Amino acid sequence: MRERRGLVAALVLLFGVVGAQAGSEGRAHSFTPEGLAKVSDYVRNEIATGKIPGAILLLQQHGKPVYNENFGVRDVATEISMSADTIFRLYSMSKPVTSVLAMMLVEEGKLAISDPVSKYIPAFADMKVGVEKKAEDNRISLELEPLKRPVTIEDLMRQTAGLPYGYYGGDLVNKLYADAGLFDNKALTNAELVAKITTLPLAEQPGTIWDYGLSFDVLGRIIEVISGKSLFEFAKERLFDPLGMKDTAFYVADPAKWPRIAEPMPEDRVLSPMAKVRDIRKPLRWESGGGGLVGTVGDYAHFSQMLLNGGSYEGRRYLKPETIALMASDHVGPETHVERDKNFYPGETSGYGLGFAVRTSVRPGTSRPLGEYRWDGVGGTFFFIDPEDDLFGIFMVQTPSQRGRIQLGLKTLIYQAMAR
Repeated sequence: MRERRGLVAALVLLFGVVGAQAGSEGRAHSFTPEGLAKVSDYVRNEIATGKIPGAILLLQQHGKPVYNENFGVRDVATEISMSADTIFRLYSMSKPVTSVLAMMLVEEGKLAISDPVSKYIPAFADMKVGVEKKAEDNRISLELEPLKRPVTIEDLMRQTAGLPYGYYGGDLVNKLYADAGLFDNKALTNAELVAKITTLPLAEQPGTIWDYGLSFDVLGRIIEVISGKSLFEFAKERLFDPLGMKDTAFYVADPAKWPRIAEPMPEDRVLSPMAKVRDIRKPLRWESGGGGLVGTVGDYAHFSQMLLNGGSYEGRRYLKPETIALMASDHVGPETHVERDKNFYPGETSGYGLGFAVRTSVRPGTSRPLGEYRWDGVGGTFFFIDPEDDLFGIFMVQTPSQRGRIQLGLKTLIYQAMAR
């Protein structure tokens, strides 16, 4: 029954996507010059007041840029102007990419979203759930309980696997993840990282709570197990090279490209209590499917246009339209009984699909469209796909501390700039 509901939701969205694209030129909302001028003024003010060194904003509609501006500099230390070939740390904007790679394997019959993770990583069959228990003397201890059902591929893709990052919460399971130092040792391979994860308890029973964390790193390892290749090798062969994403990788290997790397303000390099902005010039073995990619605005534009097109780009098909529709439908809606933790980053007007937040309702007084799907990165970058208006947007910046405020302000201005 649950799969049937998901299929119905996907087909409803699919028909909306196809309909929007089929008649988008005549029905889509357009931008006003006055509105876009306010967008530009906003970004320039962020630079003028010393919040960010620079940024790039691309808005592309009907397959063509309608707004494409470079602002400020890549790095205040070098004062090199921001340009289209600037390389940014994408962090969690890696998750939609990993999700697409996994769905390629689903379409080929090599993977199913209902599969247990233990089919590919056997140690997951023996994982336990950490549950806090309070004794009569009020001391809290952690007890391990068996899984009520296996962790599935869908759990990984919709963040309901019980795998936290460990950087928030203060509870005993999160503390175990933080103390494990998973982010400290970049010398780990994906296989070694996942092996360490399987020695830790899950924070919740699978499928019960949306809990943002390491799920896509585990998914990246599963892609390696199935393909027999490293995550980067598989991504390069199946997605990056065909799409022309020539600068997308897990670090910048060519020293000639190092001057192209965008940096945050010198005092703005803290991501969380556990991590700082990493030096992407240094090689690393951990190819993080959840947060490791770097790339340019042009690279991510090719990826975004492929999604907006329903899985095709410049005559080549990467995924079927119904697969994109399934990914961009809500997989944590009321019918799933998935609880939303206090850090439900999609927000109250959105659900979560397979790698994206999905807008399911509209706050009164705003004009953001239903069906929009999107995600962002802790370094400040964000993107959104708006099928209703045949539009996508990408904002590239490096500012961990200002990212939430800027994203909210900029998205508001972008939609105010449309004649709706």
